[in-house]
Formats: sequence, C-alpha cells, structure tokens
Amino acid sequence: MNSSQSTLGPLQQGAAFELAFRLRQPQPARPRACVVLLHGVGGTETNLADLAAAIDPDTLVVLPRGPRQFAPGQFGWFRVNFTASGPSIVAAEAEQSRQTLIRFMAQLQSAYGIDPQKTVIAGFSQGGILSASVALSAPESVAGFGVLSGRILPELEPHLAGKERLAKLRGFIAHGEYDSKLPVTWAQRSDRLLDELGVAHLTRLYPIDHGISAAMQADFLEWLQGFTKAH
Repeated sequence: MNSSQSTLGPLQQGAAFELAFRLRQPQPARPRACVVLLHGVGGTETNLADLAAAIDPDTLVVLPRGPRQFAPGQFGWFRVNFTASGPSIVAAEAEQSRQTLIRFMAQLQSAYGIDPQKTVIAGFSQGGILSASVALSAPESVAGFGVLSGRILPELEPHLAGKERLAKLRGFIAHGEYDSKLPVTWAQRSDRLLDELGVAHLTRLYPIDHGISAAMQADFLEWLQGFTKAH
C-alpha cells in the first residue's frame, strides 16, 4: 500500500448506501464540500487515492467502487469494447450505473449533511463518463463535474436536462492529445456539446496518452479549489 492509499479509510458497504466506498481520512467533522471520485473500467476505488489525498482536508472525499466486477480487483460501471470504429458499450449497464449513482449521491448528502450545491463529482475515463452522465441528467444533485480523459456518451442524449436546469452547473474537461483509448476528438465533442447546452466549463488538453498527468491533476485541483471556495 502506498502512502496515498494509506490515507483511505476502510471499505464501507451496507443497506444505507447503494455502492461500496472509501473515505479519504481524516474525515472532516464539518465538511465544507464533498467531492466524489469515480475510477475507470477495470480499476478500483484506490486508483484515485493520489488525487484524493491532494484535495483540501476540509472537503469530504468519497471514492465509490464500481458495481460491476470483471475480475478479482477489477471493477467498472459498464462493459465496453474498444473497436476500430470507436468504443462500443453496453448501454443498459451505463444507464443502470447512472441511476445508481444519482441515488448514491442523495444518500451521501443525507448521511453527511452536504448540500448538493457543495458537491462535485469527477472521475477518470469511465468514471469521468459517469460523472458527466450524472451531472448533465440530474444537475440538481451536484454543482459541478470533472471528466478526466473521459467523454460524454452519445447515449446520454435522451436523458439530458434542459438548459434552465443546467444553468448553474459547471464542468471541467481534461484530455490527452495523444489518447489511444479515447481520441482527443471526444474532448472536442464534449466542449461543443457543453457550449450548446450553456454549461460553463473549462477544457484543457495535455501532451499525454490515456491517463492523468501531474499537470492535469494540478489544473483540476485549481478548478476544484476555486469552485468549492466560491460555494
């Protein structure tokens, strides 16, 4: 276990929450904000321990585990195949995870006394996909979302909230220019869609493959700090 993983609490699961999760320790007695970090496909909640450890200590950081297990220690939010024509997903599983996460966010906010307007959801790759799915379909549940090397699913279109409901939402899109899993065109599509929806957002590109670089993490943390301080 690395030093960042040692800052995470034990895996919590029970009837009160739809997903198993860990908290970044120590848990603040009165959290100023809440950040939920979602891991990518084939990973686990500890993958984002470094990012969690870098977030302000007065923020409650929650790391859920994806509900689908693909192999020992490998979890995700839906099945996906990477084909020559692009990623092919099991849309029903993505939709189920979207609904599960919306309920989970409400459970967290109730249990820890956090207002939705002080809640941000973000994630890497498939975790970023679900972050956008939750925020853009249920903007009342969060105030902001971050997509780190992810995309906005075309399949989400029927569930998109109207512009009036999205007006207060803020987003952060970060992507590698040389991403071999999800080409940078996905970030460009996300940028255009958020413009069309009237969602205030920042889009940043980095000279990397599929991942989270130090520069990407620093920019996300800066956006997050400015965002949570303002709320």
